[in-house]
Amino acid sequence: VYYWECKGYTPLFPRILGHEASGIVESVGEGVNDLKPGDHVLPIFTGECKECRHCLSEETNNMCELLRINCDRGVMLADGKTRFSINGKPIYHFVGTSTFSQYTVVHVGQVAKISPTAPLDKVCPISCGICTGFGATVNVAKPKKGQTVAVFGLGAVGLAAAEGARVCGASRIIAVDVNPRRFEEAKRFGITEFVNPKDYDKPVQEVIVE
Repeated sequence: VYYWECKGYTPLFPRILGHEASGIVESVGEGVNDLKPGDHVLPIFTGECKECRHCLSEETNNMCELLRINCDRGVMLADGKTRFSINGKPIYHFVGTSTFSQYTVVHVGQVAKISPTAPLDKVCPISCGICTGFGATVNVAKPKKGQTVAVFGLGAVGLAAAEGARVCGASRIIAVDVNPRRFEEAKRFGITEFVNPKDYDKPVQEVIVE
């Protein structure tokens, strides 16, 4: 909805939105050797060319110089043209994925091959929400075993961050959310305590410290 309402980027329509999905490779273009028809994949909007300095770095491989997220670009990199059209008129791409469609066309660096046994109807959020939260904890925050972690918001990203903290061995994982109904489900992801900012008359960070 944020992008449909053109918040934070230049309006470009008509275009096919969508950034999370799972799918099966239908065909590959010239020079593509990493994938073949029939492979199961997840489209990823923060792609990796696997060759630039960021992709080769352990710290910044999500900042690819070629495929870093660009909400204003609506065409393919190779020729500056779209791969979608209707009645001869172009329909633009979105963050290199355009997943709100039965078929899409993406740069090879914007798909990740997955196990063919993974259920496609279950794994689609992994391409964004789950890896974002899990990676933020495991690869950036890197909590040590026995430490305490606070997670703000129990949506897909927050729950994945909590799971990452659990995997790292955090002893206390405090969830901060204004919806208490999310707490029971969140326990399955390692949450040990729940704080609702609405229950306090002081900043929630002070509650966590106490």
